[in-house]
Amino acid sequence: MSSPMTEIQAHLQRPMRADARRNYEKLVASAREVFTEEGSAASLEGVAERAGVGIGTLYRHFPTRQALLEAVYADEVDAIARSARELSDQEPWDALVEWVHRYVGFAATKRALMDALLETAPDSDVLMICRTALREAGDELIGRGQQAGVVRRDVDFVDVGRMVSQIAVAPHADADQKERMLQILLDGLRARPA
Repeated sequence: MSSPMTEIQAHLQRPMRADARRNYEKLVASAREVFTEEGSAASLEGVAERAGVGIGTLYRHFPTRQALLEAVYADEVDAIARSARELSDQEPWDALVEWVHRYVGFAATKRALMDALLETAPDSDVLMICRTALREAGDELIGRGQQAGVVRRDVDFVDVGRMVSQIAVAPHADADQKERMLQILLDGLRARPA
């Protein structure tokens, strides 16, 4: 059975020569930087310039802004989902806490990208696959904690992901307040003795 992220890669990428693959990767990395700095409406010419390629190369890989936004978002989802798997050797609670902290950073920086994608293509296959990948990664960590008896049994990633996302983008909250809110959330996730 293929993973959701394998499906994303198949959906977004076709076989490429090595030089084309390098250009694709440079464009995605540059778009991530430009969109983080300037927002998802940033100039595509600026993305191409930062990647060190011509605008024609950008359009050969990404014929629309939507395609570029999807590629950047999918790449970020792949990284956060992969990081959940990389924590599998840690104790279940420690792995969940570390991943939730990583997820705060992901949610804070990717909110604008996701909002732009939802606005232009709410039924995008890429968005659906990304949601599945995030849910599976989070549910795996939460499930490990539940099996170990350290995470309450009545939660899943949808609950946790929504709360963490709201903490990540809380207006007027500084880093210390966000950390306190996250600690309150984590305390609420702990299993309690019967």
